[in-house]
Amino acid sequence: MLSLLAAPLNGLVVRTLADKPKRLAELRADLGGPAQSTLRGNLAKLMELGVLSRGSGRRSALAYQLTEFGRDLLLAVSAVEAWLKMAPHGPVALESSAGKIAIKALIGGWASTVVRALAARPLTLTELDKLIDSHTYPALERRLSAMRMAGLIEIDSNDGSTSRRYTVSSWLRRAIGPLSVAARCERRHMPSTTAPIGRLDVESAFLLVVPLICSVPGAEGTFQLAVEGARADTGRPWAGAQVTFEDGSVASCIARIEAQPQNWVLGLPSAWLEAVIGRDPEALRFGGDVELGREIVRAIHDALFTESSLQPQSSSPAAARSR
Repeated sequence: MLSLLAAPLNGLVVRTLADKPKRLAELRADLGGPAQSTLRGNLAKLMELGVLSRGSGRRSALAYQLTEFGRDLLLAVSAVEAWLKMAPHGPVALESSAGKIAIKALIGGWASTVVRALAARPLTLTELDKLIDSHTYPALERRLSAMRMAGLIEIDSNDGSTSRRYTVSSWLRRAIGPLSVAARCERRHMPSTTAPIGRLDVESAFLLVVPLICSVPGAEGTFQLAVEGARADTGRPWAGAQVTFEDGSVASCIARIEAQPQNWVLGLPSAWLEAVIGRDPEALRFGGDVELGREIVRAIHDALFTESSLQPQSSSPAAARSR
């Protein structure tokens, strides 16, 4: 879904149509006059995907408007814009070159599993090359360069060795916010044409976001945060992480799950997305210290969305019922 926003005009179209339907001329004027052929091409693509539709009445037949898919995509656009405003070197506009570069670097880092590898621990380029078989050494080097230029990764300042180790930035950790909103939009509207949420996606998300939690008063010991498979076999954890708390603060987070943890939170990918985005853990299941489990889920939401003053919710009652 973020790949749609790597073409900034798509996000700008969705944002411009947020308040009311608009005809081509009005839309083009509000967008600052992009080339008509370019705009028509983007609109055709968004229509094909189901993001936009045309009005059915006589007066609105030529006006473009957001569908339910479009309204959910608008939430993703807002989440990406809020994240870009938090860029390490100062706020970045969605339509700017820096915005486009950052989104492409994020997509590339995630798809190449570089993000998953660095989420676990700082690594050198040589260590990454040994872990990731799908990319050559020069390709990984280019990927790291793009991510570092965008501010997604940085050199590990705590590493005393002479080797250069890369580590994730706090800004990359906060990218789980827009990624979550985009993933929810994909699962709702493009489940058959986009890749499902995978084990590495789950592990990366937990490893990145959990260290952002400021504190969970009263939390002590280990809690397992797990996602169950999307098929009906379930009730069994499929992927996740074990988080250890000391005096309410996160002491460690590792990508591992156990069959019988003492304290646990479990749910389908869709339930986790709703819980994290909407700060409502009711669709998840809990064991052990249930109330602290709920507070940990709420703390994940707060770490991702409170600072940006963004509280994305379901775009409509119909969308909520379709989950």
